[in-house]
Amino acid sequence: MRIIGIDYGDKKIGIAISDPMGMIARGVETIRWDTDIKKPLKRIVEIITQNQAEKCVVGFPRNMNGTVGERGEKTMEFINLLKEQSKLEVIPWDERLTTKAANRAMHDMGIKTSKKKAIEDQIAAVYILQNYLDSL
Repeated sequence: MRIIGIDYGDKKIGIAISDPMGMIARGVETIRWDTDIKKPLKRIVEIITQNQAEKCVVGFPRNMNGTVGERGEKTMEFINLLKEQSKLEVIPWDERLTTKAANRAMHDMGIKTSKKKAIEDQIAAVYILQNYLDSL
């Protein structure tokens, strides 16, 4: 069973996917977008279809005290649109500190700062999905 992991942002959306056994997450791509959410949603649905994914896990931002702020509300709107478009179960998953962990991992791997921006959302999506898979 393949599962898609998503790190949703205002300018970039990181995408990850699990292996067929649902044990290991890997990065797929980073989708850049500006104003029209329909374009990235279309691409995400293509990825879901191509990989025959059965569910999606979307990083859900909470404040450090657990409350939901403006970013969380925007993400919930995205989750609802994704549910409509994909017809899949979409699971909001606590993403606190995933971008920080992704940046730490890239630093440890020696990835140059100029290349980090291109892949940080994808690596954050891997962290989100892998955390979900590990919880199963």
